[in-house]
Amino acid sequence: MTTERVIRIIAGFFIILSVIFSSVYNGTVLNGPTWLWFTLFVGANLFQSGFTRWCLMEKILIKLGVKHGGACGTCAS
Repeated sequence: MTTERVIRIIAGFFIILSVIFSSVYNGTVLNGPTWLWFTLFVGANLFQSGFTRWCLMEKILIKLGVKHGGACGTCAS
């Protein structure tokens, strides 16, 4: 598994988790921003990394020994 795939999995998990927490702790109406700020944080990091090609999670995963590369496994950058 490559860093790009792991980052996608982690980001998706964090978004799902924050929406669940928002639902549980804010009631069934998802209009309270308490846990949705976490969703905004994850989305903002994904957005900026798309433009800058810098991602803190990627740096952490590489230090943990996850293979660097694209989702298809053919990315050499």
